[in-house]
Amino acid sequence: MTQVLLRNADVVVTMAGHDLSNCDVLFEAGVIRAVGKGLVAAGAHVVEARGCVVTPGLVNTHHHLFQTLTKAVPGGQDALLFGWLQTLYPIWSRFGPDEMRVSTMLGLSELALSGCTTSSDHLYLFPNGARLDDTIWAAGEVGVRFHPTRGSMSIGESAGGLPPDSLVEKEAAILEDCIRVIDAFHDPAPGAMVRVGVAPCSPFSVSRELMRDAAVLARDKGVRLHTHLAENDEDIAYSLEMFGCRPGQYAEDLGWTGSDVWHAHCVKLDAQEIDLFSKSLTGVAHCPCSNCRLGSGIAPVRAMRDAGVRVGLGVDGSASNDMANLMLEARQAMLMQRVAGGADKMSAREALEIATIGGASVLGRDDIGQIAPGKRADIAIWDVSAIESAGSWDVAAMVLAGPSKVRDLFVEGRRVVEAGRMVTIDLDAAAREGRNLVAGLMA
Repeated sequence: MTQVLLRNADVVVTMAGHDLSNCDVLFEAGVIRAVGKGLVAAGAHVVEARGCVVTPGLVNTHHHLFQTLTKAVPGGQDALLFGWLQTLYPIWSRFGPDEMRVSTMLGLSELALSGCTTSSDHLYLFPNGARLDDTIWAAGEVGVRFHPTRGSMSIGESAGGLPPDSLVEKEAAILEDCIRVIDAFHDPAPGAMVRVGVAPCSPFSVSRELMRDAAVLARDKGVRLHTHLAENDEDIAYSLEMFGCRPGQYAEDLGWTGSDVWHAHCVKLDAQEIDLFSKSLTGVAHCPCSNCRLGSGIAPVRAMRDAGVRVGLGVDGSASNDMANLMLEARQAMLMQRVAGGADKMSAREALEIATIGGASVLGRDDIGQIAPGKRADIAIWDVSAIESAGSWDVAAMVLAGPSKVRDLFVEGRRVVEAGRMVTIDLDAAAREGRNLVAGLMA
């Protein structure tokens, strides 16, 4: 395989030590071979990076990619979590394989253009023949590293749950399909492009038994566990009323803490729960834009980080964020911690760390999130010669000022974005298909 030499980058942000100025990066066969000044590689394909900052690819730890086709839906724009869900469930019930496939392609492309090389996805409803397979196929076309999770809902409205009965599944069928997709797609090897997780949707849409059985299954199969937890005040009230305890205790009782678990949101974790997550090595996907959009609150990220909790960033679904830009998510994370605690509560550098090596840790990946020999060649190249960067003095401007879209993006050494455009798929054609599908849903 041809070597690729990124040459003369103004700065390489390695996340493996100090930033390096006027630096080159050499990679081959999906792996970084060398980082340093004046690298020489006869016959290598040269990519000129002068005027650019190079960073590790960003890592997205929570998304609902199917929601890409339901941005800015009337009736859900100004609602809290439960009301927002009840507005959107009927629309999502009309989805099928095409909607899942196209929404995933569009959502992952949007992420890639924002510098993201690895994304998880939480798909918890499967109407009209849709399967997790549809999203995995789409991710393969886009070319990003993918952590799909087989989500589920089993308690509908008639049984006291939030989702309509038409969107819930039998628990035996859920567990059976989890086994199927793990056996078919999960790759535990270093450099894996697909790793499958098990992800019951939330405490208010599945039973205690399914939560417990899912944890047992995941550990038997050696895959990770993911769900929503402590997202807002409604979530806390539901847990106290239905389970007689806070969400952290509920999670611990059912086997949902540990180094193989990460929870989305965790806006309302208290000090005891933060301590539990720290001691158990449980991870958190922080989704600041979605939390703002739904009025859920400001997650105690400063307290989590200070306690040693592993934290990554998530854009969450596009129905509750309306965009999928991970660099802007890092900026929002920094700003919200400053709103909550003061201007010194999170630096731009820390926000970028959470967006790269932090997310990699939450997903259980020690092969990505850094630019260093032996790590996978997941690399973002940012042009800092344009208007967003005019007047910038420091690499911190990447988060503080921009740019928020990459010039070039490599995943496993393969170029996915070139000169600000997707090169793996025909994005214009995918967008047209998406518009047609949305028109059908609206009709």
